Amino acid sequence: MSKGEEAAGGVAGRKRSKRIRESKESKVSRTEFLHDVLIIGSGSAGLSVALELPGEVRVAMLCKRKLDEGATSWAQGGIAAVLDPEDSIESHIEDTLSAGAGLSDPEVVRRIAEQGPAAIRRLESFGITLTREKGDGPAGYHLTREGGHSHRRVVHAADATGRALQACLQDQLLKRENVEVFEDHIAVNLITLPDPVDGTPRCIGAYVFDCTERRVKLFRARLVVLATGGASKVYLYTSNPDIATGDGVAMAWRAGCRVANMEFTQFHPTCLYHPEAKSFLITESVRGEGGVLQLPDGSPFMDRFDARAELAPRDIVARAIDHEMKRLGIDCVYLDISHKPADFITSRFPTVHRQCLKFGFDMTKGPLPVVPAAHYTCGGIMTDLRGHTDLPGLYAVGECTHSGMHGANRLASNSLLECLVLGQAAGADIRETLPRFLEPPAVSPWDESWVTDADELVVVSHNWDELRRFMWDYVGIVRTTKRLERAKHRVELLQREVHEYYASFRVTGDLLELRNLTVVADLIIRSAVARRESRGLHCTRDYPEPDASRPPQNTVLVPENFVRRVAPVAAS
Repeated sequence: MSKGEEAAGGVAGRKRSKRIRESKESKVSRTEFLHDVLIIGSGSAGLSVALELPGEVRVAMLCKRKLDEGATSWAQGGIAAVLDPEDSIESHIEDTLSAGAGLSDPEVVRRIAEQGPAAIRRLESFGITLTREKGDGPAGYHLTREGGHSHRRVVHAADATGRALQACLQDQLLKRENVEVFEDHIAVNLITLPDPVDGTPRCIGAYVFDCTERRVKLFRARLVVLATGGASKVYLYTSNPDIATGDGVAMAWRAGCRVANMEFTQFHPTCLYHPEAKSFLITESVRGEGGVLQLPDGSPFMDRFDARAELAPRDIVARAIDHEMKRLGIDCVYLDISHKPADFITSRFPTVHRQCLKFGFDMTKGPLPVVPAAHYTCGGIMTDLRGHTDLPGLYAVGECTHSGMHGANRLASNSLLECLVLGQAAGADIRETLPRFLEPPAVSPWDESWVTDADELVVVSHNWDELRRFMWDYVGIVRTTKRLERAKHRVELLQREVHEYYASFRVTGDLLELRNLTVVADLIIRSAVARRESRGLHCTRDYPEPDASRPPQNTVLVPENFVRRVAPVAAS
């Protein structure tokens, strides 16, 4: 990071501290809140929604931890967008549809791909600093290529694009006087009431656990947005931050929204293998710039699995690594880019290089030990291109959704693009429709008069570990019907136990996350059992080939309390 960047970061940090402190001071002892829009989640999707709303709209943004601690900040690679004259929107669409293995919605893919260049221009108008090509004359973007892309089209900020993106959007947010930020707040449940006109359920807010004051508060709003990210913490090994516990998916499901394609969890092929390197990802751009996957004897192996070798889509690379690890009984494979000049590696991958040195690995001199880890949830709450869910008054954007973009496998660096494009689209729709929604009626505050403090918190930690371990063992990269049945039985027992615990004791942050993880695990398992074929990220030994007897089908799960809205979200 340059001195200028450090200085800018320091200014942004002081602005953030001042605004958050003032916001916290204004909320002391308050237990009920009323806003026009409640946004649950503070990553690139939620921020994009908030930045599209006019200054007179009162906005509350909930953060499970601090404002900048979501998954966006962890993203290393970049944002896929057609910026090279030799590239084309059609090529981006084709690559995305190919990676999606027949389940991506072509209309959705086209809309998002077409908006890519405009999204990058908007970020630059906000002041983001992106890596540029060196040389004489006006410098263009430095574009890298990642797995599944036929062209160099990934724009980036060195190897810390997510951090730069979060800082950029966050800085814009903190200039807005109409947004209240609530850090260390975890949503418990969405609140629904019958619409006074047609009697159908409508979302009017959420009960929220304040982790600092350790009590549940009431947040009412005319419209609610879920931007809670993914659910990869349901697995033992993941590249995600600890907060990625599927909260939005679980809350929407309990409130009556359909979910789709939850069987498609993307396992990133290359996380650093070291007992202390918790969740540290080795960006796919390392392979895009010439990194080679090797066995312990130094021999490459990816060309035996796909003609694109290291640049094959993530599902293929992850399964190849998993296959070699099991075949040879080894703990990891190796990723080697040391054949490139050292100054190229340190300038292109400063964050990765610096972090690996902390664990004793110098990527300029030798290979890095890597293993696959759960990375991205491709399914989620069903939405349309404006972020509408099945529940009136409730929007959803980002990784917690099934928008139709990713299908059976996400193309690298399409995730941040989706957050930016559809987050802005949802914000624009909210701006137009908000006047039609009245202020929500009063509702009862959270009642915990019949519960007590938990007597043994070890129950929560034990169940948390058990869930993540059996999901890794039975619902991982390669599955079988027998493994899925075992997982189904265990998650049903666990759900009953967690429900009893939730009903009997006061809530805690860990309990709320465990409750949501058991719901998400159940949805993943049910979806995996329903798909009797191998497609994209879902690979089962019992059905090793795609089902050629019918067109590809989405796996749509419908909750018992589902009530179809007047203009239903399509099962794209």
